[in-house]
Amino acid sequence: MNSVLVLIVAGIVIWLGYGYYAKTIDKKVIQPDPSKATPAKMYMDGVDFIPAGRSVLFGYQFKSIAALGPIVGPIVAVQWGWLPALLWILLGVAFIGWVQDYTAIMLGVRHDGMTMGGLSYKLISPRSRNILLLFIYLYLWLIMGAFGKIVGYDLMTKPTVPFGILTVIVMGLIMGYLTYKLRQDIIWTTIVAVVVSLFGIWLGSQPFIANIFKAINGSDKMIVFGQVTWAKFLWSIIVMIICYLGAVLPIWEWAQPINYVSFWIVALGMLAGVLGILVWHPGMGDFPAYTQFVVPGLGPLWPILFVTIACGAISGWHSLVSTSGTARQLENEADALPVGGGAMFMEASLAVISLLTATAAFGSYKGYHDVFAKSHAAVFAVGLANFMSHIGVPKTFGVAYGIVFLTIMALTIMYLVVRFMRVASAELVGDSIPAMRNPHVGSIVALLLSLLIVWTGVWQRVWVLFGGANQLMASLALLLITVWLMEEGKSAAWAFWPFLFMYVTTIVALLYTGVKVFMELSKAPVGNFIAGLIAFLLVIAALFLGYDAMGAVNKARKKQHAAE
Repeated sequence: MNSVLVLIVAGIVIWLGYGYYAKTIDKKVIQPDPSKATPAKMYMDGVDFIPAGRSVLFGYQFKSIAALGPIVGPIVAVQWGWLPALLWILLGVAFIGWVQDYTAIMLGVRHDGMTMGGLSYKLISPRSRNILLLFIYLYLWLIMGAFGKIVGYDLMTKPTVPFGILTVIVMGLIMGYLTYKLRQDIIWTTIVAVVVSLFGIWLGSQPFIANIFKAINGSDKMIVFGQVTWAKFLWSIIVMIICYLGAVLPIWEWAQPINYVSFWIVALGMLAGVLGILVWHPGMGDFPAYTQFVVPGLGPLWPILFVTIACGAISGWHSLVSTSGTARQLENEADALPVGGGAMFMEASLAVISLLTATAAFGSYKGYHDVFAKSHAAVFAVGLANFMSHIGVPKTFGVAYGIVFLTIMALTIMYLVVRFMRVASAELVGDSIPAMRNPHVGSIVALLLSLLIVWTGVWQRVWVLFGGANQLMASLALLLITVWLMEEGKSAAWAFWPFLFMYVTTIVALLYTGVKVFMELSKAPVGNFIAGLIAFLLVIAALFLGYDAMGAVNKARKKQHAAE
């Protein structure tokens, strides 16, 4: 299979999915009203509710939903073969992924920017609010464990990475100030911020800067405790400080501008990768289309493949961003499809590029495995550098760019995760523990819990559990959407069937992985016990939510029949 042919097939599926299916649903079912005041305009507070233009919000949405899932997921999943992974990415986004992202925005907009907890209270039942909030908190905790370990241990500890990341953050903060306080033109501020960020990434890859961070990292023999080296300890703490700032500062001051600048760094990387593929047009060599149903260390293709690729096809994280974030910034209801649906299809494109870095960039199955055995993240960085080298980008800079690309993808999500964790904990226990209503207290508690699982968990198991929880969150979001559509008297089958598939698949995946984790307690007693316990708590919570929601569905169905 030639890589260019894969891009063409992906392009056709995305064009049909967005240009026909999504636009048809938008026009005939949801029917956005451009003249209607959105929550961003009605409740503008300068913190969470703030109107944003379509282009800015698209950049924010994409960089808020796209993390390591659409990159690491396909790289791991091609162990079943490239064909199952590619089919799930394309069919998943065409029939499930965009459905959740776009409709979750409209669900939030049509309910005054309510959180998922408030929506479950209103649409399902009073007790479902607390159950869903607990589910969300535990699920977000797994995200912090899965991403925190990669960023704090594998990425930020590389001497060529920190300077570029710090440059992107600083330029994002400056751009936010120039745009919202000084009202400068967004075009020139974007150009300056992106150019300086690119220069910072290049500068960080140079020996005289990298050697400074190499000295800061110290030797691998400098152990703080257990198997945690000084470098891993230091950078995991710094990552959590960055997350703290992103969780407590107003969204216009930190998350939105940094994510917007990061979007361009990622978009340019994707463009360079695609151009490299078109110029080089490599085949996949002996990389198999299908290997085997059960992959050792991972599990069976169903259900594990569908949670290993945790984004790119469908992701529950997107529903939280869409309802509690984007819905509160949407300036015009007509922007919901290009922002929500458009960003989701772009994330699928990233997942396809990531799949090609694992399959086509190394020329053979052995070449992929040789790099994969050293580092999952290195597969993408080296693969992207191989593509970029064919348009004249030096491989040394290409690898550094790829690693910064990965770090940005994760870090810009992590502080939003902490933000949602402190909001969920405030809603869940704020009445009984008033201190948790304080954003600083809620954020610090979330960060301490995150460090616990980062320092004690086994990454591969935590990743699969995160994927299962993530996709289960997606099924619950689709369930809320189904109930809302039925209550509104609108067609709901296009949301219900994706919910049912994801609900069954992810519950089985969580149970399977939870049992595996408990069987491996001797490898990491604390981390595996916490991860396994979270898995079973998530399943129990999902079963209760499913039971209550089906009652709401039946009630809405009877209401529809009565109206007919």
